[in-house]
Amino acid sequence: MAEVSYRDASRLFPGSPPVRAVDKLSLDITDGEFLVLVGPSGSGKSTALRMLAGLEDVDEGAISIGGRDVTSMPPKERDIAMVFQSYALYPHMTVAENMAFALKLKHRPKAEIAERVAEAARMLDLTPYLDRRPRALSGGQRQRVAMGRAIVREPSVFLMDEPLSNLDAKLRVETRANITALQTRLRTTTIYVTHDQVEAMTMGHRVAVLQDGVLQQCATPRELYDRPVNTFVAGFIGSPAMNLTAVPLSDGGVELDGLAVPLSRATVDAARAEGLSEVTLGIRPEALRLVGADEPGLSMTVELVEELGADAFVYGEARIGSEPKRVIVRTPGAEIPAFGETVRVGLRGQGRTHAFHPTSGERLPD
Repeated sequence: MAEVSYRDASRLFPGSPPVRAVDKLSLDITDGEFLVLVGPSGSGKSTALRMLAGLEDVDEGAISIGGRDVTSMPPKERDIAMVFQSYALYPHMTVAENMAFALKLKHRPKAEIAERVAEAARMLDLTPYLDRRPRALSGGQRQRVAMGRAIVREPSVFLMDEPLSNLDAKLRVETRANITALQTRLRTTTIYVTHDQVEAMTMGHRVAVLQDGVLQQCATPRELYDRPVNTFVAGFIGSPAMNLTAVPLSDGGVELDGLAVPLSRATVDAARAEGLSEVTLGIRPEALRLVGADEPGLSMTVELVEELGADAFVYGEARIGSEPKRVIVRTPGAEIPAFGETVRVGLRGQGRTHAFHPTSGERLPD
């Protein structure tokens, strides 16, 4: 079994006061799970991974793997294999020698090493390249060699620190699909770090979102998208980001200068119970649409259009209350307005809305 548990684990860097790079992280990863740690630069995701690997100290709390406390264990005793962004291949060794190196250090029998290397090469389509050196490989092939080196060790846990960052866009898509399929086949507990929320949403069984070293939410990709617990998660998960703006509260919802947006009775009652006169309203771009002049809507001046073929994202400025606000709308590719044009924006049917506390940013009941 290879469950991984963080128990109020913290990493403090020197400073006055000390910088809490990871702050009381409590997180359970089940055996065979693919968990993605995601967040912006400086959020603590790589530090959390390195703490698990034994490459960073755990200053407070504890970490366990398979029920065994590894907080003070050296990396070599933790039964983990790590794949780095930089590949970290030995340039003077062939692909086969790179993949076999860790097993040779453990003095495994030659026949066993050859069998494991051959099997990993078959999994990763590397068999034709076993006699080549890294300089003769593409970036994607080098990344697969790094993966193969980890696989042959048959560890309890795979740790991957932004392994696709050096690949071009097309190869990233292809390689992340390969990694996901490989993890499904091997059923090895995997913890994967990325700053790319699209990567996180398409790969992980669950996604843990960090900000400033603090875990914000850990849930399935669908739950993160549909029910973000605060404005940070709401704004970080989703591409483009959710439209977020503070608006006055009315009995039935909120009013966006001509566009009435209903809120549930539970949301309105919860806001009133806290004495709130306004809420932070969140609407995904796909929950909005361009409407005609005779329909209720919010007036918006078009500033940018991103054409994606079948769809397009329209970015514009709308005056909500006394301030101009950026609004993003998803629209069919055949309905693209011109730059500088004034359009009207309405809800797409009963478009899902989200309401958050205007000060704390926490989600209000719905």
